[in-house]
Amino acid sequence: MVAEAAGEGKERIWTKSFAILFVLNFLMSMSQFMMNTLVPKYAYSLGCEASVVGIVASTFAVTALAIRPLAGPAMDYFHKNRLLTIAYAVITLAIVICGFAHDITTLIVARLIHGLGVAFAVPLCLALASNLLPNRKIASGLGVFYLGSVIATAVGPAAGLGLADLIGYNPTFFICTGLVFLCFLLSLLLKNQHHISKVPFRITVKQIIAPEIIWSAIVLFFISLAYSSSYFIAIYGELLGVDKIGLYFTASAVCMVVVRPVAGRIADRYGIGRTVMPGLIIFSCSLAFLSFCRSLPMFVAAGILTALGYGFSQPIIQTLNMLLVSKERRGVAGNTNYMGIDLGILVGPTLGGLVISMVESHSGDDILGYSVMYRIMIIPVVIALIIYAFCKKKMHAKIKVMRNEAD
Repeated sequence: MVAEAAGEGKERIWTKSFAILFVLNFLMSMSQFMMNTLVPKYAYSLGCEASVVGIVASTFAVTALAIRPLAGPAMDYFHKNRLLTIAYAVITLAIVICGFAHDITTLIVARLIHGLGVAFAVPLCLALASNLLPNRKIASGLGVFYLGSVIATAVGPAAGLGLADLIGYNPTFFICTGLVFLCFLLSLLLKNQHHISKVPFRITVKQIIAPEIIWSAIVLFFISLAYSSSYFIAIYGELLGVDKIGLYFTASAVCMVVVRPVAGRIADRYGIGRTVMPGLIIFSCSLAFLSFCRSLPMFVAAGILTALGYGFSQPIIQTLNMLLVSKERRGVAGNTNYMGIDLGILVGPTLGGLVISMVESHSGDDILGYSVMYRIMIIPVVIALIIYAFCKKKMHAKIKVMRNEAD
């Protein structure tokens, strides 16, 4: 695959392997966004309180984080393409179990297994795609790559909610299974990028966590913590009596289709700092606005505002993480990158659910609980902004050195 990329031009983004990875990212994201929207609603329909809904929604992050110490070294030692195939098989199994789940215990077991597969699949796709891109086009190239997940964001949540209303939750989970099984089959077409390392397989701190990107991974933790509050959007809209709440996700994703490639081009041309800080400021404003939403037009506007903020910050931080390490270290960098994201997904819904339950119990107002939760979620975004502001100069200097060494 490296030879393929080199042979087809140093500055070319699209290759056969990149196209396969793009499709894999789209299909996997479709399944993931459908599940992330449906699982909290399904748990709520089974009679769970908001605090338990938050725990169920974030459970997959527990095993995702637990397996990271093994995932990082494995991704930089074994064939990435075959590890990806195994990961898709595990995720397929997990969603099949969701399809048969009729109680909270089975649903939690399925989510725990799901986390094992996601811990490998998502960073592997990121590392494989990054290695195919020219260094000076990596931001715009990953912007194109993430379009697959952006399109899935537009279609997935609304499609999941629509299918659940039409045929029920469990049959819809089986449709998600089919999408991931297609990923399993397509991944067999990927060729390996390099030979297996001759260095013995060891689990060391440096192979689990990339120290080069620790601060940017912490920034991702706080961004993901705040963004995971979107898991409650469907329930929030339902309590407000807002029909077609899935349009929030559609509006957000359609906007992000435009935002992400533009953000990538701006980052490549003018520097990563020109997108991250404005994006975080807009993201914090979107959460404040979301807390006041009471109608579908307001939710649609909130979705657009969220896309602008999140789209200009989160994917560019992930790009920065890939630029801060050599190609040989991008497996462990992807692992560290998603440690931050997984931890945010683990803490965010759990914290959000607790806030909602506490406010509801004290005020007796269900809607107020969600409004307060979204306002509190502004705090992690502000913390992310402060950390990035203090660390950006050092990180950007490191990127410049890495690029000069590559040239």
